[in-house]
Amino acid sequence: MVALPASPNASEPLWGLPAARIADLVTRRAVSAVEVAEATLARLDAVNPKLNAVVEHRPEEVLARARAIDAAIAAGNPVGPLAGVPVTIKVNVDQVGFATTNGLTLQKDLIAETNNPVVDAFLAAGAVPVGRTNTPAFSYRWFTSNRIHGATRNPRNPTLTPGGSSGGAAAAVAAGIGTIAHGTDIAGSIRYPAYACGVHGLRPSLGRVAAYNASGAKDRTIGPQIMAVSGPIARSVDDLRLGLAALARPDSRDPWSVPVPLDGPDLPRRAVVCHRPDGMATAPELVMALETAAAALRDAGWTVEEVESLPPLAPAVPIQVTLWMGDDWAGQMATARREGDPGAIAALEGQRDFAETIGIAEYSDALVRRLGIARAWARFMDETPVVLLPPSAELPFPDDLDLRSAEDYRRVWTAQMPMIALPVTGLPSLTLCTGLLAGGMPAGVQIVAGRFREDVCLAAAAAIEARCPKLGIAEP
Repeated sequence: MVALPASPNASEPLWGLPAARIADLVTRRAVSAVEVAEATLARLDAVNPKLNAVVEHRPEEVLARARAIDAAIAAGNPVGPLAGVPVTIKVNVDQVGFATTNGLTLQKDLIAETNNPVVDAFLAAGAVPVGRTNTPAFSYRWFTSNRIHGATRNPRNPTLTPGGSSGGAAAAVAAGIGTIAHGTDIAGSIRYPAYACGVHGLRPSLGRVAAYNASGAKDRTIGPQIMAVSGPIARSVDDLRLGLAALARPDSRDPWSVPVPLDGPDLPRRAVVCHRPDGMATAPELVMALETAAAALRDAGWTVEEVESLPPLAPAVPIQVTLWMGDDWAGQMATARREGDPGAIAALEGQRDFAETIGIAEYSDALVRRLGIARAWARFMDETPVVLLPPSAELPFPDDLDLRSAEDYRRVWTAQMPMIALPVTGLPSLTLCTGLLAGGMPAGVQIVAGRFREDVCLAAAAAIEARCPKLGIAEP
């Protein structure tokens, strides 16, 4: 284990320190949780007006939480591995006293009376929630804007999408508002914003992180049909690991959560890299990022083989869309029209022709075909501990590209094939930023491991991260 410095360096602001460093300093009382909270709130005040990443925060409650952490430490009571670490919570999960808006004016008065398990998990770990982060209406898009909170900007380059649906979460952590951000992912909503904002994001295996909204918000029950999960977004792989450890707490409110150990048995350090899964037209810059990542793993002692194909991914896209749109597409569209959000309407309208073909038989068939794809990937991962593939076919999109034309909408959905498809496998997947290109354009890779082997994803990611340029905090 790397030794941590005894005290903070004056040149390193408290809000920019990694989670383990903050927790160590706070636990040893070298700094107080209040000092960390005050520094983070000052950073929020300085950069959030340009980003609109955090859409609701209550400084007095943040400081009260920090004071409680300091008081517990002073009394000799344990406070958890994230003692005093500032985190953010996405507005589509319940947090006591806040509206679970999910980006909707229709839910502006939907005040949570209980916490989602992910909020309770952060609190149990000693973290300090500093704000609620933005999402597109209904959390439907890979872009982040809505009628209640407005648009979120990418801190690396404001002309690019911050991603979605956890666009506020990724933008906040990239700009130093919080050390670990909570996100949710059905079809890339953790992985794509992390990629677009030049940070890292982990979509855990289904069942690893418990989640449940009691408020009556859309995602009230998180079940296996569309495989939605919560997970961490962070600026470093170490912080992803700490965020996962905090969130991975079984909770009976989510019947799909399971108490699987975070670390599994040793596996061979073997990986495959696929530049163009299912013939996808991958951007040259992303092919180069994959080659860089493969070289980094080889340098770390891994065996890496380049392959032309993987188990099916493209056939998983209509399965995932069927399970999403088959869940009362007409009702979703009616609600979107009532909300009047152009992004949500476009997201649903673009799938109208497909959605109107979905009946009971098609839905049942999708469940059966999903099992076949998940089995094929599980068997493949038995022999191959790690897969490297593109996060998307394209570099991060221009903001609101999906609203420009029908052709652009199809372009976005085609490019996002790996984002949409991988949840069907049930496997953990991690997007890792490998560096920034000209103009603050992020590039990166996606890392997949076996079910409940997030530890293997993280080990491969750490080896690559250590051999790539260090990511700076974005200054919008």
